[in-house]
Order: sequence, then C-alpha cells, then structure tokens
Amino acid sequence: MNKWTLIAAIIAATLLKTGTLYAQSGWTLQQCLNYAAEHNIQLQKSRISQEDSKEQLLQAKAALFPSLSFSMSQSVGYRPFQEATNIVQNGMVTTTNNKVTENGSYGLNANWTVWNGGINQKNIKAQEIAGEIAEVQTAQSLNTIQEQIAQLYVQILYTTEAKKVNEKIFETAQQQLDRGRERFKIGDLAKADVAQLEAQLANAEYDVVNSETQIASYKRQLKELLQLGIGENFDVVADEMDDSRALEPVPAKEDVYAAALNLRPEIRAAQLQSEAADVQLNIAKRGYLPTIGVNAGVGASHYSADDRGIGEQMKRNLNGSIGLSLSVPIFDNRRNKTSVSRARLSKTSAELDLLDKQTTLGSNIENLWLQATSSQQRFRSAQAAVQSQETTYELTNEQFKAGLKNIVDLLQARDNLLQAQQNRLQSKYTTILNTQLLRFYEGGQLTI
Repeated sequence: MNKWTLIAAIIAATLLKTGTLYAQSGWTLQQCLNYAAEHNIQLQKSRISQEDSKEQLLQAKAALFPSLSFSMSQSVGYRPFQEATNIVQNGMVTTTNNKVTENGSYGLNANWTVWNGGINQKNIKAQEIAGEIAEVQTAQSLNTIQEQIAQLYVQILYTTEAKKVNEKIFETAQQQLDRGRERFKIGDLAKADVAQLEAQLANAEYDVVNSETQIASYKRQLKELLQLGIGENFDVVADEMDDSRALEPVPAKEDVYAAALNLRPEIRAAQLQSEAADVQLNIAKRGYLPTIGVNAGVGASHYSADDRGIGEQMKRNLNGSIGLSLSVPIFDNRRNKTSVSRARLSKTSAELDLLDKQTTLGSNIENLWLQATSSQQRFRSAQAAVQSQETTYELTNEQFKAGLKNIVDLLQARDNLLQAQQNRLQSKYTTILNTQLLRFYEGGQLTI
C-alpha cells in the first residue's frame, strides 16, 4: 500500500467514524443550524442570486466604456444576361465581363455613449443596491430557516419528554390492570371495572404510540430543512431542559423591537427597495435629457473584377471614419412621462412596503412576547398543579388497591394528572422557545 492509498484509507475511516458518531450521538441545535446554512437548497439559490447581481453590476460598469466590434461580409453575384457590368465600389468604377463576381468587405467599428443624462452612472447605483438586496434576502432566508429549525427542534424535545410521561402512565396503567385482574379473581372487582382498566391501558398505549409518531414527523420535517436523504439516520440531542429555563426573564418587547429595526434583514431589504425606487425615479427623469455618442470605424474591401491583387485592393480601399451623434427627445409618444409616473408609483409602493414590514415585525415580536409571558405564568401555575395532582393520584391509586376507591375515581385522578403534566410541559417549552426567538430578534444566538 503506497502513501496516498494509506492517506485515503485514513480519511475514509475518519469520515465513516464521524458519520457513525453523528448517528449515535445525534444532532445538537447548533449542528443543525450550521449544516442547514451550508446545504439548504433555498439558501444556495439565494447565494446564486447574489452572484447574478454581481455579474449584472459588472455589466452596468462596462457600459461606461466604448464597444468594439468586427464585421465581415462575403458575397457572390451572378448576371447571366449582361455582357459587361459596371460596379461602383469605394468611389471607383470597375467594369467586368465576368458573369460571376465575388466581393468581400471588412470593418472594425467602435461606439461610445459619452453622455446619456447620467443614466449609465445611475444604473451602476441601481445594480449596487440590487446586490445589497440579494445579500440581505439571503440573510432573511437564513433567519427564517433557523427559526423553523428551532421550532421543530423544540417540538421534538417537548414531544420526547411528553412521551416519557405517557410511558410512565402506561406502566402505571399496566400495574393497575394487573392488580384489577387479581381482585377480579377473588371477586373483589367487577368485570366491567376490569374492562375499564383495559381501556385505560389501551389509551395509555395509544398516547405513547402517538407521541412516537409525532416525533418521527417532526424529525422528517427537520431532515427536509437540512436536505438529508430518506436513508439518513437522524436524531437530536440536547441537555435536559431544567425548569429554571422557563423562569428566565422575558426580554422587553420595546427593546427587542428597537434592536430588530436595525438588525432584521427584512427591514433592511425594504429600506433598500425604497432606495432602489428613488434611483429608478431619477433614471426615468433623465430620459428627457439629450444623448451624446461617438462612433468610429475602419474598413476595407476587395472585388474579384479588379485586376489588382487582394492585398493591393485592401490597401487602396482602406478607409476610416469618425462621427459625433446627438439625440434630443422631443416627442416620444409619452414614453418618458409614463416611465416617470410609474417610477413614482413604485416609490410609493416601496415606502408602503417598508411601513408594512415594520408593522409586521412589531406584531410578530409582540405576539412572541405575549406567548412567552403568558406561558411563563401558566408554567408557574402548572408546577403547583402537577405536584397537587401527583399527590392526589398516588393517594387514589393506593386507595384503589385497598378497595377504598372505585375505578371511576382512579381514572379521573389519572386524567387530571396527565392533563396537568401536559400543561406543564407545553407551557415550559413554549416559554423557552418564544424567549429564545425574542433574543434572536434582538440579535442573539438561538440556543436550546
């Protein structure tokens, strides 16, 4: 085995080991965010738009310089009924008796728009703004995807913890059914009560399976954002969410909004759209101004009827020209006036769009703040409710085993405990998610 084969084998083994560790240990939120930033197709398309904007900017800058082109034409003429033909070429008359003649001409031409009211310079400005818009739109897409990833990640964590609760309920339901069957054998419990215990166990099992289904669905959606294939093993990993995370201070909505106005890419994109509309209005107004251009050309030709050789003809027929053009719009069928009017409408629309984006941003932040604060309050209440319902359920279960409580009391206690636990988990993770999103809008990192 040579050196390069050995190195390739080591790299392959390392990659395989890394992939295995990923599959075993799972993905952290930060790993999901980093991977999506590189592999998400929507983000890759946004980056392609950025590159396209750069190319258009280079083209707009190139319009300031002259253009140069080369032309060549070759033609063959046939006059079957003429005995002699006089051909005027480059101011010279050539007579030929040939029925078939060949003619060639060559030209090198340059054109330069010296001044067109400053439109070319404004086009460069417009393309610079378009490039900035493409850049912030990529950042906007990244933010949206990161928020979606965080929401799915939290849903997976919440449902996973809810599944553990359901599994405990299932274990208890199994124990209660076993105890109920023993009591039924000795005649201490009716068959109808045993049937209710069996139904309770079936419901508990259904809740466990339903939680597993929801977790699988959230993972599938998260894999889609990460652009992972159908055969990729995927799981998440995170530190256990301590209840104290749900009791952290919720950022003030006014502070978050003030920071978001300066940081959020959707606001910057709307501001740039307004600036771009200003530039387009300026370009439209310059359509009323004259255009000055310079053109120059060098050409030569040859003709088969001429007795001189092609080289001598090209030399003698060589000619050059230079010219200055001036175009002044006088009546253009309302073209410029319409362009200016439409540009003004686009500017007004861009200003309204900016106002709408600011309003939407404020509404989103206020909604996150309301959900965070209200769910935090519900979490405090749910903690006390869970403790109370756990005590009640344990007492009712012991009394049921002793024959002091009937099956209806037991099922009611079980349902109350399950509802209290679900309320606590839901309010806990809702608080954590919305608090993190508020900090993200404020310029912080998403950390779960």
